Amino acid sequence: MSAQTIHPLKATLWMSGAVFGFSSMAVVGRSLTLDLDTFEIMAYRSLIGVFTVLIISTLAGTRDQIRARALPLHLGRNVSHFTGQNLWLFALTLIPLAQLFALEFAYPILVALGASLFLGERLTPLRSATAALGFIGILIVAQPFGAGGLSIGLLAAIACAFGFAGSALFTKRLTRTPDGTVTNILFWLSLMQLALGIGCAMIDGEMKLFTLAQLPLLAVFSLAGLGAHFCLTTALSLAPASVVTPIDFLRLPLIAFIAYLLYGEATTWATYVGAAIIFGANYINILSESRKSRAFKAA
Repeated sequence: MSAQTIHPLKATLWMSGAVFGFSSMAVVGRSLTLDLDTFEIMAYRSLIGVFTVLIISTLAGTRDQIRARALPLHLGRNVSHFTGQNLWLFALTLIPLAQLFALEFAYPILVALGASLFLGERLTPLRSATAALGFIGILIVAQPFGAGGLSIGLLAAIACAFGFAGSALFTKRLTRTPDGTVTNILFWLSLMQLALGIGCAMIDGEMKLFTLAQLPLLAVFSLAGLGAHFCLTTALSLAPASVVTPIDFLRLPLIAFIAYLLYGEATTWATYVGAAIIFGANYINILSESRKSRAFKAA
């Protein structure tokens, strides 16, 4: 990315939209889990998503990008994302929001390790060191040896990071193909996760229908998720990850403040310290990759 194409102010504004979207998902998602299970929420979210993607792609003239190719990659991506998102929704009801967001920040470190294992990228000493640093941060946030130990909510939050990392790795593979467009990825995300949501919700033989009162919440949850990812993608197109990522980290103090106002949740020092270490490990990786990219372009 050349100096002429970097727009930090615009990127900041787009990232503000992403931070707002992800935070909105947490608040609305916690309300929805009072009456619907996570599979039902994912099914209805995806149903709204299918219609949203079709309408927007038609208006934008990108509907022809929707193709039934590279389906194994789409399936792998969406199984990973569906698993991670359900675990995230499950953890949402069991642990403080700030703690969940802090543990979620670990997934880029897992992506860096996974890229070395599955995409043939070299596992450098720096990547190994930052992975170890990130693991220390996770231990500080989770406090597995504390009085409460590793609760089911903490385990779900840690596991959701693995699901999101798997989704990111499949997305990397997809973007190397002609079918890795945003429209195509979002369409198959919504359609496949609709099928997965219905299938999993019907395991017990019934699927609760949403009420008219829940419909606005489901719409906000779905559109906030799609909008947040669109804002994040747009921000990354306007500025390097080294500029965008620190803004994303502002999600943590914001959600901690919201959780305190709405639910009376207090954030411990361990959450902030551990999250800062996880963020530092991620940021070191980003700066390293940026330097390598500039060196490659200059060669």
